[in-house]
Amino acid sequence: MKYSKNESRQRRKIRIRKKVSGTAARPRLVVFRSNLHMYAQIIDDATGTTLVSASTLALKKTDPAVHCNKAGAEMVGKEVARLAKEKNISSVVFDRNGYIYHGRIKAIADGARDGGLEF
Repeated sequence: MKYSKNESRQRRKIRIRKKVSGTAARPRLVVFRSNLHMYAQIIDDATGTTLVSASTLALKKTDPAVHCNKAGAEMVGKEVARLAKEKNISSVVFDRNGYIYHGRIKAIADGARDGGLEF
């Protein structure tokens, strides 16, 4: 059976989520990639709440030069790290959401590490 690209990603996502879970001490940094924007959230799975979120959509309001490329993804990573530091979150577990750890997904992770998050 041939799966579409998104169906394959959803299957990988399920396998990843069996192993990766966020706690209050170490919440989960999850990324989502669409054609137009990149999104990153820090989630506490114990309570099911989103603690911090950042995206190219939100950054575009302050800086119209932000695009959905590696540079924009790195800015999202740095922004989510800055917001996490304000809420005293220093360590997270990274959830790539079924995407291959390459390109824009890797850029978000590198930006978050540069911003001071540990994973």
